Amino acid sequence: MRIVVVGAGMAGVQTAVALREQGYDGELAVLGAEPHLPYDRPPLSKDVLLGKAENSRFELDYGALGIDLLLDRSATGLDPDGRRLRTDAGELDYDRLVLATGARAVALPGQPAAAHLLRTHDDAVALRAVLRPGARLVVVGAGWIGAEAATAARTLGCEVTVVEAAPVPLAGALPAEVAELTRRWYAEAGVELRTSTAVGGIVDSEQRLEGTGGSAVLLTDGTELDADAVVVGIGARPDTGWLAGSGINLDDRGAVAVDAALRTSAAGVFAVGDCASFPSARYGVRLTVHHWDNALQGARLAAANLLHPGPEADLPRYDPVPYFWSEQFGRMVQYAGHHSPGDELLLRGDPEADGGWGALWLRGEVPVALLAVDRPRDLVQGRRLIERGTPLDRSRAADPAVPLKAAARA
Repeated sequence: MRIVVVGAGMAGVQTAVALREQGYDGELAVLGAEPHLPYDRPPLSKDVLLGKAENSRFELDYGALGIDLLLDRSATGLDPDGRRLRTDAGELDYDRLVLATGARAVALPGQPAAAHLLRTHDDAVALRAVLRPGARLVVVGAGWIGAEAATAARTLGCEVTVVEAAPVPLAGALPAEVAELTRRWYAEAGVELRTSTAVGGIVDSEQRLEGTGGSAVLLTDGTELDADAVVVGIGARPDTGWLAGSGINLDDRGAVAVDAALRTSAAGVFAVGDCASFPSARYGVRLTVHHWDNALQGARLAAANLLHPGPEADLPRYDPVPYFWSEQFGRMVQYAGHHSPGDELLLRGDPEADGGWGALWLRGEVPVALLAVDRPRDLVQGRRLIERGTPLDRSRAADPAVPLKAAARA
């Protein structure tokens, strides 16, 4: 058998590693669009951007694992009936295929090349080169990546302004009343945060009048923000455009729509990580999770199902409690689960006090999601309670002095 994995990020590489760990000894190839050895993405906005590490490569011996790395090679099309993968360097036949192409950072319309994204190793290296003390940085987007970029820039001594079209930071991830509690982090770090502020465009230094210098972020209200560098962090989209015409089913957001066993609509083709969405029986919705933990967990299950010897009906199902973390402005922010607008929100602790705080979402008495700010024990205990569907006593769950596990109803 020959298994080909398309994508050399966390999901793709860990799928290949898991296949070997689970006993697969056939041909195994991993296709990567970048020329670099496979690497981990979270350190890009942290240690790599801060200059603490030159790269974030996975410490793996691909030769010893029998993994054929095909780097600097992009997938361009797929023929599922013929079990043939088209690439910019020729075609590859396969018996089983894993789609793990991840996501692409979203750019602003007409975004000049001088503006920075922060998705790849090359992005981080290019941005690091301009983050010097006193440099004026404008970050477009106050989501997770924007906050982390702003954090690193302030650590390096830059003057930072963050522009966000929504009324609050982290608007796409948290309810407004919770997201608003993070606003003061920016002020405390010396970052100017402008919310409810839309960007009309970016003018780079070559387009500006001689002698003006630098770039400018043009706001829709007519304001111009001078900048030595601009970072655009407005989200990411599944990298699935190359599947056009393949017959592989995509969801309404462009992610590969897999079933609970991570199978696509084509025989012998699985998908995992940022490029895929899966049906969650736990939450009753289809989820696309663009985070490290999902790539790791999904890879292990995809490998197991690729090698499953029994009937298809017996394939293990994928239904995790999603988890991610973000380090911003000196705080460790962790989130587990998935909340919806109708879920009850409980604040746990005082966001203005020392010692951290959190937010808990309940359906009835059962926790479905948890946000923990500098409260790692809450995260560990809360995640277990969510996984088990354990009912909680509301008053005890809202008391930060009570361990979350002690809030479980007897």
